Amino acid sequence: MTDRSAQAVQITEERLTLEGLLCVPSGAPGLVIFAHGSGSGRLSPRNNFVARHLQQSRLATLLLDLLTEQEADDRSKVFNIDLLADRLLLAKGWSETDPRTRYLTLGYFGASTGAGAALQAAAREPSNIKAVVSRGGRPDLAEPYLPSVIAPTLLIVGGHDGPVIEMNQSAYSLLTCDKKLVIVPGATHLFEEPGTLDQVAEHASRWFGRHLQSPDVQS
Repeated sequence: MTDRSAQAVQITEERLTLEGLLCVPSGAPGLVIFAHGSGSGRLSPRNNFVARHLQQSRLATLLLDLLTEQEADDRSKVFNIDLLADRLLLAKGWSETDPRTRYLTLGYFGASTGAGAALQAAAREPSNIKAVVSRGGRPDLAEPYLPSVIAPTLLIVGGHDGPVIEMNQSAYSLLTCDKKLVIVPGATHLFEEPGTLDQVAEHASRWFGRHLQSPDVQS
């Protein structure tokens, strides 16, 4: 279920329309834009769980479909990290002009393939991106961009997600920014085990809370 205070939004560019859910708690200093993994979107129960936790910590959240309904079944687009990063940058541009979010600092939360898109987007347009968090992500998919990421980056991986641990360790070694790698004991790729997703949400909340401070200039 999504947060009751979330507002449906549409982010448009020419013939493209992306559907999203925006929640801006009173006094929020920053906005976290979610980049979902393959086959997922704004209604992802796991990302909504994390989003609610962030909202309780007074952070704004934007969950959106990076692909349209028609595109979601196209495997070539589902795994097109360049395209997903383009869509994230479109959302970033939207957030910087919408009156509800234009004065907020920004962060990306990426899951699975979405983590690669988030890191690529953070490298390509670093302005106002203050933090990145990856959950069970594939940061290795953004390998050419990793040395250029300047936003503090937190990689969270399940302790029973062997291949993905190795991919994250490899990506971690290429990051030159403020960084941290957290391995959640007993968790598999989707963090379905009791209490493991709570740990993800807590780690993410602390990371974003530390780095998404109020911008210098307020309206």
